[in-house]
Amino acid sequence: MANYPSDAGGHARTGGGPRSNPTPSANRYLPPLDSERGHGGPHSDYRSEPRRVGDSAGERITVTRAAAMRSREMGERMYSMVQRAATADGADKSGLTALTWPVMANFAVDSAMAVALANTLFFAAATGESKGKVALYLLITIAPFAVIAPLIGPALDRVQHGRRAALAMSFLLRTALAVVLIMNYDGATGSYPSWVLYPCALGMMVFSKSFSVLRSAVTPRVMPPTIDLVRVNSRLTVFGLIGGTIVGGGIAAGVEYVFTTLFELPGALFVVVFVTLAGASLSMRIPRWVEVTEGEVPATLTYHGHSGPLGGWPDDAATAPIRSPRQPLGRNIITSLWGNCTIKAMVGFLFLYPAFVAKAHQASGWVQLGMLGTIGAAAGIGNFGGNFAAARLRLGRPAVLVVRAAVAVTVAALAAAVTGNLIVAAVATLITSACSAIAKASLDASLQDDLPEESRASAFGRSESVLQLAWVLGGAIGVLVYTELWVGFTAITAVLILGLAQTVVSYRGDSLIPGFGGNRPVVAEQEEAAAVTNR
Repeated sequence: MANYPSDAGGHARTGGGPRSNPTPSANRYLPPLDSERGHGGPHSDYRSEPRRVGDSAGERITVTRAAAMRSREMGERMYSMVQRAATADGADKSGLTALTWPVMANFAVDSAMAVALANTLFFAAATGESKGKVALYLLITIAPFAVIAPLIGPALDRVQHGRRAALAMSFLLRTALAVVLIMNYDGATGSYPSWVLYPCALGMMVFSKSFSVLRSAVTPRVMPPTIDLVRVNSRLTVFGLIGGTIVGGGIAAGVEYVFTTLFELPGALFVVVFVTLAGASLSMRIPRWVEVTEGEVPATLTYHGHSGPLGGWPDDAATAPIRSPRQPLGRNIITSLWGNCTIKAMVGFLFLYPAFVAKAHQASGWVQLGMLGTIGAAAGIGNFGGNFAAARLRLGRPAVLVVRAAVAVTVAALAAAVTGNLIVAAVATLITSACSAIAKASLDASLQDDLPEESRASAFGRSESVLQLAWVLGGAIGVLVYTELWVGFTAITAVLILGLAQTVVSYRGDSLIPGFGGNRPVVAEQEEAAAVTNR
């Protein structure tokens, strides 16, 4: 493999230092941040006022009261610990803390929806129907999203002055969909009509991905001055996984069990309603400076070079309509984006395919649950470990890390295809989840180091849209292929090999797809309005 492009140093952006020693951020969107307040906020020092055992000296302490006091004390300490972690590095003053809570809510909504629809969407939605028919239903829901995903980024670019409202709306629309599902729930069968289930499932997916795209565009504007975007994104992901996926998913599972057992109601969907309403409220508490748009330059995936207008007469520039300048993505970013898309396709495949494999085995519910639990546990451990490692890695050569991560995922998928073994598939899932987190952190590093500040928000939004589209591609493969492990992993391995080839070729400065590869500078210069118009 070739070394990192030799002209990287010469094209480095002003202010971009080594990743091992990040320099203070020049986040121009932040107001002056005073240093008088502590990083912990108003709740930073709960232990400074220890709670007394009783209100008066003569109060009798019973076992029940002592247990209640101890539980309350532990709750306060836990809240204090979470609050200190969320407000560390000046996150409370930059607005990062305010963004953290909606991110946790979004993770919690996704987990609650997974609990609510796990049995219905994959197993019971079409009782007595063939896997092919269920696959057709899911394909119908996934296919429209493949069309919608590329449009999300540009659409959200146009609502820059309403980013907080757009975040809140992504929650409120999911509230409405959850209410529709609750109203059409059949308690006797524990299912929903197909004409309600699949459109609502699609809507939930679209609004969840829209939140992720918009969150990526907002994050650079709330970045504290003392840390970089890589660690900011890793922090948001870890908070989302722990507070949203683990805690929120656990609560949704408990409520689902109680409500379905006692009342024949979809308890997890009631959790979705509560959390989405809370997420909408929390989104509006994000600071107003995330909506500042002055001086922004949109990013573009294509690159037209500096060889002059392609076609037309030389004086076309004089008569061309005036358009805003564009910031093309450089070679390192494009390489990282291709590698992440390759890995993301594998992630989408693993999200859907194991459920069909488990269903096809005609085993008991416990055996099916064990198969899904093995894959799910591997994915969770890998995701958490990857994000934990990404926050501590030295990402000085992010494109190299992405290429290596894509190679590791492809090799793991090939091993699962050759063996057709559940344990090997679980190991491949763990490797994929860990590599996905590390590769995403590397992409974030490239976006931060190689782009000017005025284009980072747009670039984050565009890259997230492309990654979601790759996820959809992998999910569609998981829906369409035959339910034998070696067959499914053989199909996805073929796709991964193509993606890996494009990643390596882009890293070497060439492309298999004209205009979307690494045949561009390491750091591309901004394209002027006339040049963009003529190309």
